[in-house]
Amino acid sequence: MTQASPSRINLDADGVELMGVGLYWNDLPVGYRFRTLGRTITEADITLFIGVTGMVEEVFTNVEYMRHDSLMGARPAPGTLVFCICEGLLMQGTMQRTGQAFLEAELKILKPTNAGDTIHADCEVIEARVSSKNPARGVMRTFNRVINQRGEVVATYNPIRIVKTRPKAEA
Repeated sequence: MTQASPSRINLDADGVELMGVGLYWNDLPVGYRFRTLGRTITEADITLFIGVTGMVEEVFTNVEYMRHDSLMGARPAPGTLVFCICEGLLMQGTMQRTGQAFLEAELKILKPTNAGDTIHADCEVIEARVSSKNPARGVMRTFNRVINQRGEVVATYNPIRIVKTRPKAEA
């Protein structure tokens, strides 16, 4: 099933196309789908994340425990790390200069993600409307499925964000 791509031409003050600007809520119809690039979760990602967050549970820090006593038998990534990496992938391609606030989301971790797994997000716009408080902003909700290299859905979440409205002069 193919779908029309939203208009995404963004011009700078000199009238030159500015690459890398994110999506405006009013460019995206409900039902629009997109996929992020992929990213492999490394041992370093896990080590740095558990260090900075204080998630020093043995399931993340003790390799012998992981091998012998953990249900996964491998080095797991915290579910919140998986979520954060997907948010980073989304920021790179969809929210630069247009995303204004992350309001809420329901996050479900469905399967373990381990060091060495590569993940990406498949996203669908399920709400896109003008803000009732300010027409220069909109409310956008997507349903995001985090998928590993085996095609397994390892997590889902449905963020509500405040996103800029594409100015009429650019529409």
